[in-house]
Amino acid sequence: MTSFTRYVLRQLIVGMVLVTAGLTCILWLTQSLRFVEMIVNQGVSAGTFLYLTMLKLPEFLTIILPIALFCVTLFIYSKLVSDRELVVMRAAGLSQVSLAKPAVILALIVVGIGYSLNFYLMPNSYRMFRDLQWEIRNYSHILLKEGAFTSIAGVTVYIRERTKDGQLHGILAYDQRNPDKIETWMAAKGAMVESDDGPRVVMFNGNRQVVDPKTNQFSILYFDQGVLDLIDLGAGTNTPKQRYREARERGLSELLNIENEPNVSKRDIGKFTIEAHKRITSPLTALGFTLIALCVLVLGSFSRRSQSKQIAAAILIMIGLVASSYGLENTAARRLNLIPLLYVHAILPIFICTALLFNPFAMRRIFRKTSAAV
Repeated sequence: MTSFTRYVLRQLIVGMVLVTAGLTCILWLTQSLRFVEMIVNQGVSAGTFLYLTMLKLPEFLTIILPIALFCVTLFIYSKLVSDRELVVMRAAGLSQVSLAKPAVILALIVVGIGYSLNFYLMPNSYRMFRDLQWEIRNYSHILLKEGAFTSIAGVTVYIRERTKDGQLHGILAYDQRNPDKIETWMAAKGAMVESDDGPRVVMFNGNRQVVDPKTNQFSILYFDQGVLDLIDLGAGTNTPKQRYREARERGLSELLNIENEPNVSKRDIGKFTIEAHKRITSPLTALGFTLIALCVLVLGSFSRRSQSKQIAAAILIMIGLVASSYGLENTAARRLNLIPLLYVHAILPIFICTALLFNPFAMRRIFRKTSAAV
């Protein structure tokens, strides 16, 4: 590795880290605001909320990394052009391939990171995110806090103390699921248990108080052991038996054989199939975007003026590729015979830009412009 390659690669890596961190923080902040209601309504702790939102980071990185690399490549190489460093390197005998080598090396590293994210980290982290989100929404009793009121399926529960082994002390429950029979439960201690029908509170040494809404007659029943079911009386159960898994939380082999999955409807087969091929092709966009930026700047004229036209052209090409990829994915989800176009869309920019970098006619054209600039 030449000193020029190390010099440019170091700048690209530093810029890549900074831009990726900045974009990730912005995207994480905007997305995390969607889960603030969990803190307010479900009593989620700050630590659980932070862990929940951090599980979304691999999904963010699959989107951010190619764009961040494209922006950093444009900035660094535009700076090299403006500072005449590329002109000097060209005069010293470096080919356009050598000039593009640092960015290509980093792009290949990002492609490898993208595949590790798509094949392993993203589906596993997203599955953990969905599991935790589902538990919070449907089993909020797991997050019962001491000295806090928690609403579960129409029952408001308060506990004075919760021990490390799961015992509850000082239990107060207000059951208003049946308007004709509103109950108040009080118990010295108890515990939360799971059953096939839903969560239950088993109470010891307590009483159940009921006021008849028609006669206003008060009645109280003392018990040594009582059970309060926390189920939705209208739906028959508080939570579904099994959570439906989305395409993003399934493994690649599972997505490629989605037709053999019994719990997937036929209308979702196209969406699941496209997700599998998207995971294979999307990391290649990092290399494609980088080569586009390189071709526009390295193969362009080394003008002493700003590179605004070249930068604008590269940005427009990148935006066009991103927009067309989303349109192609939506179309291919309905017509699976168009799936090969996803691979053409990802590989074609790489092929064209690589051919331009190795084009001897482009080499001679740049030599002429370099000589004129010097």
